[in-house]
Amino acid sequence: MGLFEDEFYSTKVSRQSKEHTKVKPNSGSWSKAHSKGMSTLQISVISSVISAMVAVLLFSLVTEVPNSTTEVAAVSAVPIKMETDPFERLIQAAAKVRPAVVSIANYKDLKKDELDLDESGLGSGVIFKKENGLAYIITNNHVISEADELEVMTTDGDLIPATLVGTDVVNDIAVLSIDGKKIHTIAEIGNSSTLRLGETVIAIGNPLGLGDTLTSGIVSHTNRIIPVSMNKDGVYDWEQEVIQTDAAINEGNSGGALVNLNGEVIGINTMKISDMGVEGLGFAIPSKHVMHIVDELMLTGKITRPYIGVYTVDINNSFAPLDAEERKSLKLPGDVKDGVLVLDAVGPALDAGLKLNDVITKLDNIPIKSTMKLRKFLYDERKIGDILEVTFYREGVLKVVKLTLSDKPVE
Repeated sequence: MGLFEDEFYSTKVSRQSKEHTKVKPNSGSWSKAHSKGMSTLQISVISSVISAMVAVLLFSLVTEVPNSTTEVAAVSAVPIKMETDPFERLIQAAAKVRPAVVSIANYKDLKKDELDLDESGLGSGVIFKKENGLAYIITNNHVISEADELEVMTTDGDLIPATLVGTDVVNDIAVLSIDGKKIHTIAEIGNSSTLRLGETVIAIGNPLGLGDTLTSGIVSHTNRIIPVSMNKDGVYDWEQEVIQTDAAINEGNSGGALVNLNGEVIGINTMKISDMGVEGLGFAIPSKHVMHIVDELMLTGKITRPYIGVYTVDINNSFAPLDAEERKSLKLPGDVKDGVLVLDAVGPALDAGLKLNDVITKLDNIPIKSTMKLRKFLYDERKIGDILEVTFYREGVLKVVKLTLSDKPVE
């Protein structure tokens, strides 16, 4: 059946219709047509022509695309595309990247032949470069931290010792190198800036030691800001920009690849929210941030950031708030509600005269309400060698000093 009922297009009159249309010679238009000498054949021909014209007109209105004929071609091609497996792109993207994703074993305080998963770490990594006989791997800093020895397992089952090239604790990125003789696939790094909400992605990694595992989902948020406690002490001292996804990410997926349907790595899986009643909240560091860090690690083995030389705690820290007696001892004015309390001063801060119990409230006249804001300001707005003006209270007296930002010494 067509778009309309068949009878709409029919030029024939059914037997039942003919019986109902029999009228007296002088009653109605049908008899008038006969009286003017028009035969049934002529009427049928005229009706056919009119019906055909109406059908063509209606069909052109229904199928008309206002922009161009190329759009019509695209629409007509949809049924052809739908004849293929709609998940084929997932399969192809996974096949493209999978050999470039490795499992990483972090051996701590024990020998490999005495491996105890409780005393070691398992994670994932992505091979992104091969040069001068070496293959280079991106992973998370927390995957390789405190390692006595690192080992990589490829999808072919080859075990290869790994060497740390460089690491960045702040952004949780590390680079390893391995012998590249048995490495034949390099991951293609994509542009995370082009990600769209709802875009399909694949997570590839080594969850719970189950290497070469694929999960899929969508991009739940393209630019989520997550507070991070770098010292794992419950105090948030950094903010991480991440891609949020509902693709299953479990322990061991860290350092693995988040991949788009073109088979490009657009993120490095880094964390998930694991709590009662929480599902589908996984996060990956966007490739645009990862590669900026990786490039510097490849050149120098470390990330250089401005260093002020203070160890601080927020005066309004919700985890360890100052009690009334402590606030009273600081002699802060009543209108000072935020700032960072100096616990120790070294390097540039010590040279400038800062000391225990000073409360920093501004840097270069910008209000500083927390340790996290202090770090963000230094790392994002200033560079090594800059002169920094520090505003602080000492025993209730407002003071200002200047210091020169340096690189943090190697610990």
